[in-house]
Amino acid sequence: MRIKSITYTIIASLLLYSCQQKTDLQKICNCKEVFFKNLEETTSTNGYFSVKLPKTWNVNLYTDNYQSSIYAADTIQKLTSSILLDINYIKNNININDIFKLKIEQDNLANNLIQKKGQEITFLNKPSYFTIAYGKKEKFKYLQLQVFCKIDDKNSLLAKALIYGDSLVDKRICKAISLLEKIKLQ
Repeated sequence: MRIKSITYTIIASLLLYSCQQKTDLQKICNCKEVFFKNLEETTSTNGYFSVKLPKTWNVNLYTDNYQSSIYAADTIQKLTSSILLDINYIKNNININDIFKLKIEQDNLANNLIQKKGQEITFLNKPSYFTIAYGKKEKFKYLQLQVFCKIDDKNSLLAKALIYGDSLVDKRICKAISLLEKIKLQ
């Protein structure tokens, strides 16, 4: 009887510990777990990936010979209170090295974005690189989070979140991360 009790205690402790494990992005952005209700799975047109998104969001799909994309936005909110996501499965190999990182930083500068963070991480159990950059479009300040994920030697994934305005930015970026982490590669 005592062994059963110890076994249950160990299993419960392991479950509790595993539930508290944060992903790389959650740690870096100091996120607490965020839960969404009423999610539905959206699959890319070519079936390469899917993501769970709130049912109330506006979702658009795009595919060509080079990429497949899911673009989603919380259009019920005003722009400065919403989250915009752009997830692209790209038929292109990426090598996450210093040259790649410099190119991303140069692309950000070319788009009038100031990169504040950039780091190699694991995302979707794949080697990845993420950046956080700040910019301004028209009269709105915005934050852009990008995650470049090497899927294999022929394909990559670019997951991007845009957060406009300066209201609850940290909370919205954590919400965006929680949704991006619901991406499933097929």
